[in-house]
Amino acid sequence: MRLLSTKKLKLNQRELLLNAEVSFVEYDAITIAPLEFKFSALVDSVIITSQNGARAILNSGLRIENANFYCVGEKTSTLLVESGLNVAKTARNGEELATFIIENLKNEQFTYFCGKQRRDELPDILKEARIICNEVVVYETHLNEQRFEQEFDGILFFSPSGVSAFAKANHPSTTLRVQDKSSPQRSRRAVAICIGETTAKEARKHFETVVVSNATTIESTIARAVKYLATGY
Repeated sequence: MRLLSTKKLKLNQRELLLNAEVSFVEYDAITIAPLEFKFSALVDSVIITSQNGARAILNSGLRIENANFYCVGEKTSTLLVESGLNVAKTARNGEELATFIIENLKNEQFTYFCGKQRRDELPDILKEARIICNEVVVYETHLNEQRFEQEFDGILFFSPSGVSAFAKANHPSTTLRVQDKSSPQRSRRAVAICIGETTAKEARKHFETVVVSNATTIESTIARAVKYLATGY
């Protein structure tokens, strides 16, 4: 079995695949560029939906020690907590976080530190509920449209932008060869294994089969891929 990872993996993450006897190719489908921004207002309630947004804020020197943070993703939350910041809520995706805010914090005002290519779901839901959410763009995403000639059994995706970068250069030419009694060389598209539902939503625009990780971590995504390749579910 062979996987393509659209993000370069750490040593312990590579070992998860090697120990499962799964070969892999890895590259960075996207690169993140921090942007200069100015923000002088007091911040009490902060929304962060990615590790990239968290790192941009932590590296900016902005003093927000007393703010409550509302996050998407376990790794984003951990990054903020380890930096001494107060994470009041961690959600699996933007829609879940928006629902929590509407149900519990409808009278709050929020500052959303986001990327230039941020998803629409969360801000649109909050706007419809008339909840004030001031957006501050702190980074932008660049796509690496790299083409692959070889075939893969599955492709690991960790963001909607990663899906877009891969699909622009490869889809639908990258396929998985499947042995079949009635057709010895039947072909179908490779399986997309995604870190979360937001990424999966983008992947479904391009792939016939999309599998979603049980948790929004790279390690869980790898484990889900290994299980799917071994069992088919």
